[in-house]
Parts: sequence; structure tokens; C-alpha cells
Amino acid sequence: MARRVVYLLACALALLASTLTSAAIVEHSFHVQNLTIQRLCQKRVITAVNGSLPGPRIRVREGDTLVVHVYNLSPYNLTIHWHGIFQLLSGWADGPQYATQCPILPGHSYTYRFTITGQEGTLWWHAHVQWLRATVYGALIIRPRVGRSYPFPKPYREVPIVLGEWWNANVIDVENQALASGGAPNISNAFTINGRPGDLYPCSSSQTFKIKVVQGKTYLLRIVNAALNNQLFFNIANHKMTVVAVDASYTNPYVTDIVVIAPGQTTDVLLTADQPPASYYMAAHPYASAAGVLVDNTTTTGIIVYDGATSPKPIMPVLPAFNDTPTAHKFYSNLTGLVTSPFWIPVPLKVDEPMFITVGLGLAACGANATCAGPFGQRLAASMNNASFQFPTKLSMLQAFFNNVDGIYTTDFPNQPPLVFDYTNANNSFNQSLVMTTKSTKVKKVKFNSTVEMVMQNTALIGVENHPIHLHGFNFHVLAQGFGNFDTVNDRKKFNLVNPQQRNTIAVPVGGWTVVRFQANNPGVWLMHCHLDVHLPWGLATAFVVENGGTPSSTLPPPPPDLPHC
Repeated sequence: MARRVVYLLACALALLASTLTSAAIVEHSFHVQNLTIQRLCQKRVITAVNGSLPGPRIRVREGDTLVVHVYNLSPYNLTIHWHGIFQLLSGWADGPQYATQCPILPGHSYTYRFTITGQEGTLWWHAHVQWLRATVYGALIIRPRVGRSYPFPKPYREVPIVLGEWWNANVIDVENQALASGGAPNISNAFTINGRPGDLYPCSSSQTFKIKVVQGKTYLLRIVNAALNNQLFFNIANHKMTVVAVDASYTNPYVTDIVVIAPGQTTDVLLTADQPPASYYMAAHPYASAAGVLVDNTTTTGIIVYDGATSPKPIMPVLPAFNDTPTAHKFYSNLTGLVTSPFWIPVPLKVDEPMFITVGLGLAACGANATCAGPFGQRLAASMNNASFQFPTKLSMLQAFFNNVDGIYTTDFPNQPPLVFDYTNANNSFNQSLVMTTKSTKVKKVKFNSTVEMVMQNTALIGVENHPIHLHGFNFHVLAQGFGNFDTVNDRKKFNLVNPQQRNTIAVPVGGWTVVRFQANNPGVWLMHCHLDVHLPWGLATAFVVENGGTPSSTLPPPPPDLPHC
């Protein structure tokens, strides 16, 4: 018996030593400032990190600690969000302004420090203040720690594909003008691949992203949708792709010729160069789910060039129609989780907090002595369960949580909508008894380790569209998705409790619903919001306040000394 104890102790010490030696501290400095850049025949001044668009590509391994010193040399307030990172006991580094921190003021700095635990794959980072993430973003790639391999054949090469959106204007001005008028903002002028529009746009023939490939080799494309307000179809001419991960969670291999990706989401695909040597376009254009809404209907391109290709003219893929919801739904709903992956978490079967949340647009009162451009002369708004979220400005919600400060938020976000109606009936679109909402800072308070299930129900108010909903601090299991009004009896029979996909951002189907479930095992304040940035300032958000667990390992530690103050 004594020998067995000694053996087990030796094994534990060896594992601990291996863990300690395989983890590293990865350090970066972000200098955020104005950058003059030429796109679409114009010179524009943008806000950028370290003089590049996209910003720095961060590479770490699972278990590493990432330290990023952010120096705000721009004229705007700034925060950085590490999209999809769990931030276990490091909620002070999550980044959304007035949720977990006050903004970094111009001329000031803040150091984000956190350990990446239990995650592998592709994530990304971006500004979380107004529309600055239009140009302040970059890839965050998490490789397995030393000694562990991918759960798929090792690729010959890895290539980040960061999809973006471009305006021939100052994006802060575009947003502010829309908020002042109460109407919709101007649409973008282009989409980009790794910051480049591609040769279908004017003055852009030299601004096309290119990959050189070797016939027979397999490449891992790490696709990120960093666009502000558009979901995107992505295709490569004459090639199939095999999805192996979404939102840094491994999936069962899924072969497709079309990838659909919402703002905030990431998708890892294997691409085998199995075609004759030639040049092939990769292309992306919007999945525009809302009928009758203006959209940037342009197409961004990159080029895959085979080694030995003789024809310089690329072959163009056939992209779906902008409103091809069946193709989008087929992709989104056919993904399943890889239960043999090292970080698979089984679906929690006992639900402590069942929630039914309506998601969609609406109207808010214009205000006295004002003229607004929304329907009925009101201001465009958005809400969850008819509560239109308004960020505090005196103190961040996480500081209020930690210091027990009242008056910053209320914990009365409802588990059910205040009114039951035919949610997806377009005849209700402009029903004035349904579309009006009011501003508040209502959040949902839950106990540590409780399991939350959310039925997210899309509504047809002021038009209906697909909403990508992002939850900070957690992944959730996507149990089911469908169209129409959620049927409590019949739709529950469709739940996948065996191998559902795990995500941090889910595209709630246009005129439909989705059901997700997660375990609230990280104390702090965690924002949940639509990742179409046009909808966030309108109020399509709430937050979860997760209580401390009562032990040191389940209690939020104090903030770092350089946390910005309001």
C-alpha cells in the first residue's frame, strides 16, 4: 500500500512538473493610435494596433498566461475584449467597457493578464468600445500544450483568414450620427480578408490576400468573422472544406463547400489542395437574413495559387444568394461536438435556471423636443424580454459586484417575456402595443455552479433577422435550433444531449429559436449581447452576475492596481 501511495505521489508530481514546464508567459504590447491607410481609392485615418490592419496575431498554448500591455494613444476611449476566453477568476481582464472595466482613457494604459485554461483553437481579440472594433481586432490562436496533438491529422500549414468590414468614413462618426437621429447607420463600403478588400473592388488589385499551396497538402484555415454588422458566406472555388472546430471547440468533421459565419464566431476548416494546379478565388459576401434592409452587397476575395500554376486568372466560386436561409441553417445546425476531444464537457442534465428570452428589435421613446428617424417618429431600439439594456457610466458592473455598490444595475432581468404573443408573426411587426421598450440596466443573478438553460426566441418586431448572440466568460451547449415559435413539448424532443456543438456565439435563426445550456462556474459579471454592433447600443444585451462560490478557488480576486477608473 505504501509503495502505491509513493507511486501515485510520484505520478502527480511528474504531471505537475510537466504542466509547469509546458506553460509559458506570453507578453505583448499594443500601441493603439491613428493610422493613415489607403483603401478603395481613398486615404483614411483609422484606429489601429501597432500600425497594422488586422492587428497583431497572438499565438499561445493552452495553459499559457497571456500578458498584454495596452497603451491608448488614440483620441478615443478604449478597451480590449479577448473574445471567447473563459477568464477563469480573471474577469477584470474580459474587457467590455462599463461591464468589467471603465475604459482606458486617451493617454493611459492598462495591462490585461490572464491564463488560458481548457481551451484550444481559434479565438480573437477586439475593441469593445463603440464601433472601434471595425479596425481594432486580430486573431488569437491557442495551440495544444507541448506533448498533445490536434484531434485531426496535422496540417501542412496553418493560415488565419480574418474577415472584416470597411467604411469610407470614420466609424465612430457613422455610429454617433445614427444614435443621434434614432435611425439606422450607413452601411459599409467593402468587406476584407486579412485587411484587404480584394481585386473586385476599385483600386484594390494590389490589395488581395494570397495563399500559395502545394498540390496534395492539407491546410488549416482559421476563419474569424470580425465584420461589424454582417454574417458572411465563405467559399473556395472547386474545393471542399472540412470543419473541425468552431469557437475554439472541436467538432466532428463536417464536409461542406460553404461556411456560414456570424460576427464573433470562428470556424476552423481543413482544406486539401486536391485540384489541378491553377488559381482559385476564396470569396465572402453577406448572409442578409432580414428582408427589405439595405446591406453591403459586395464580395471580398482572396486567391489560392497552386505551386506550378500557369494561368494567373483565378476561378470564381458560386456563393449562395444573400438571403439563402436554408443553406445557412443547414450549416449552423449540422455541426456536432467531438466528445473524444480533451476539453469536451458533457451536457449538464439538471437545469437550475430555466429562461425564455425574446430577442429582437423595437422602439424607444424619442424624447422631448427631439426628432427621431425611426418608425412612428420614435427611436430604434432593441431588447431582450422587452428590457432594452443601457450601460452604466459611473462605475463598471464588475466593480459594483465586487464592492457591493448599489445603484449601478438591478438584478430583476425577467426569466420570461412580460407578454406572450405570436413572436414570429410578421403581422405584429409594427404593432405599437408590442414594439415599445424602455431603457434599464437589468441583469440576471445566478448562484455559482448553477446550470442555466436559455430558450432564445427571435421576434418579428420592426422586421425579423438572424441575431448572433455572444455570451462572455463561458461556452454553452447548443441543444437545438428551429423556426417559428418554440414548442415546449415537441421541440424539446429534438434536443441533442449527447454531442451538441459548444460555442460562445450562436446565430439565433431568423424567425426562429435556439436553446443553449451552460454551467455558471465562474464568479463575476458576464455580458450577453448581439454581436451585430448596430444592435448593441440599441440595447440588445443583458448580463449574468454569477455569485462567488464560497471558497478561495471560486471567489473573484481583487482587481489589479492599474484597473482604469471612470
